Amino acid sequence: MGRITTRTKIVRVVVGADPDAAMVRRMDTLAAEEPLEIRVGGAPLTVTMRTPGNDVELAAGFLVSEGVIFRGEQFASAIHCGGPGTSGPAIGSLGLRTIAGSDGGNTYNVLDVALAPGTPPPDPARARHSYTTSACGVCGAASIDQVTTASAFDVSSDPMRVDAAVLARLPEALRAQQAVFDKTGGLHAAALCDAQTGEVLVVREDVGRHNAVDKVVGWALLHDRLPLRGTVLQVSGRASFELVQKAVMAGIPALSAVSAPSSLAVEMAERSGLTLVGFVRGESMNVYARPDRVRTDALVPA
Repeated sequence: MGRITTRTKIVRVVVGADPDAAMVRRMDTLAAEEPLEIRVGGAPLTVTMRTPGNDVELAAGFLVSEGVIFRGEQFASAIHCGGPGTSGPAIGSLGLRTIAGSDGGNTYNVLDVALAPGTPPPDPARARHSYTTSACGVCGAASIDQVTTASAFDVSSDPMRVDAAVLARLPEALRAQQAVFDKTGGLHAAALCDAQTGEVLVVREDVGRHNAVDKVVGWALLHDRLPLRGTVLQVSGRASFELVQKAVMAGIPALSAVSAPSSLAVEMAERSGLTLVGFVRGESMNVYARPDRVRTDALVPA
C-alpha cells in the first residue's frame, strides 16, 4: 500500500506454546507515520504527524478547522514541495483541484496551499510553532481562544433528526471500510454519513484521529459540500474536544463515537448545539448533548 504502510521484522511470542513455536521471527505490517508541514502561500502554518495519503484533503480540512476557509472556491491549489535535489514539478490532479508534485528528492512531506484571490491568509499569530502529534489535534495552539474559532455555520439550527437504529449501525459500517486497519490494527478512522439513510459518504484513516476527521472535512470542502447539514460524523475512538470543534467548524450537526467523550467535548457540544453520542456499541449508546435529534420509540425518565 505504498507509504501508507511499512514492513518490519518482529519476534512473535506465544506464552505456553510448544518451545519450538514459542518465539517465531516474522514480518509485520505497520501504519506509516510521517510529518507533514502545511504552508499557505509559502508561509509555514503547522506540522502534523500523519499517515501519508489524502494530504490535500488533510490540509483543506485543517484550514476549515482553523477558520481560514469554509467554501470550496476559496481553496485554489496545492503543491508538494521538494527538498534539496528536487527536480522540476510534474503537474497532476486530485478531485476538483490542481495539484503539483515533484520527482527526484521530493519527500512529499511539505504541502504548500494557495488560496483563491481575495481569501485572507491565516493570521501569522495562529502559526503553530510546535509539532501537532498524532495523539492531539490542538496541542500546538497558543491559547484556548484560538481553538474556539467562531464557525461560519450554525449547527444548532440544523433540523436534522436521526434514528437511533441508524446510529447503531454506523460503527460497523465504518469498520467495514477500514482497509488499512485490517492490515495494521493501528489506525483511527472517520466517516461522514447521511443521517437519514445511514449511507457512508466517505471514510478516511490516519494515525491521528484529528487527521482522519480533517481528511473527511477536506474531501467535503473540495467537493463544495460545506456546510455538512443532515450528516453524522462517525469516529472510531473517543470524542475529544478537537473533534467536536472540527465538526462544528464544518457544519456537521452530529458526532458519534464508539468510545467516551471528554468533559470539554460535552461542554462545547452543548454550547454549540451539536448532537454528541458516545459508547455506540451494539444496540445501545449514550447521548450527551441535543438528544432531541435522536429518534426512538420512547424516552424513559432517569
